[in-house]
Amino acid sequence: MRRHKAEEYVRRVIVTENKKKQINYTAQMGITQILFWVLSIMALISAILVVVSKNPVHSVLWLIVVFMAISGHYILMNAQFLAIVNLIVYAGAIMVLFLFVFMLMNLNADTEPQKNIWAKIAGVVAAGSLLLVFVAALKHADMKNQLAEMNKGDIGLIHNLGMALFQDYVVPFEISSVLFLSAMVGVVVIGKKD
Repeated sequence: MRRHKAEEYVRRVIVTENKKKQINYTAQMGITQILFWVLSIMALISAILVVVSKNPVHSVLWLIVVFMAISGHYILMNAQFLAIVNLIVYAGAIMVLFLFVFMLMNLNADTEPQKNIWAKIAGVVAAGSLLLVFVAALKHADMKNQLAEMNKGDIGLIHNLGMALFQDYVVPFEISSVLFLSAMVGVVVIGKKD
């Protein structure tokens, strides 16, 4: 009888300690982790809606939401330059280009060609193969021991990137500027011929 009471007492103590650990874990979950999970869920749902949406304009808009969520992840990792470049280049310029292309293509359901059943089966097989490769690659990954630094260090800061760009990589930077200048001159020359 005493042994049964002792076992019951030990069981209650263990359950109480486990509950305290769970409460401490949720209390330790700070704003960074909450933002990480919110941005991750937002990116995943938006990416699914990019693929599922029937209207291509809606797909482009959902892709902009994905890029904004990814920029939020960059900010959480203290890489402000990547976040701003991602928003300006991808969510700004490339998505506007996609919208112009979709508007100029004039996509209608009447003009869309019907896909063969074999093409659909090949697409499903290709997607399944890609999923199998991803699962095989992640199966042996040691994710528990890998941590990302968040809000520590100065790797992604714009000041340090500018210093490295203009001190260590000045010659490649200037060569790329000459390349862009020659591309702009080429566009003006081609446009003037008409």
